[in-house]
Amino acid sequence: MNKLPREQKEALIERIQSYFVEERSEEIGVLAAELLLDFMLKELEPVIYNSAIRDALAAVSDKMLSLEDELHTLEKPLDPLRARK
Repeated sequence: MNKLPREQKEALIERIQSYFVEERSEEIGVLAAELLLDFMLKELEPVIYNSAIRDALAAVSDKMLSLEDELHTLEKPLDPLRARK
């Protein structure tokens, strides 16, 4: 698992704490929020990463098809009389 920058991790911990207060009317400490964040990252990272890879593959595939079409438009027509010789 890639490490999050400290500032980003602290911001996410604060958001988790805010979520618990707003949605569950519960207060949780920094340690509990950090442990929850670490758990969620461990569990979700492979799913999100693999989804991003599939999205990137689809985007590259679309670009390749578009490039292929553009290359075909650059082809020069063959002279049918020259082709028979």
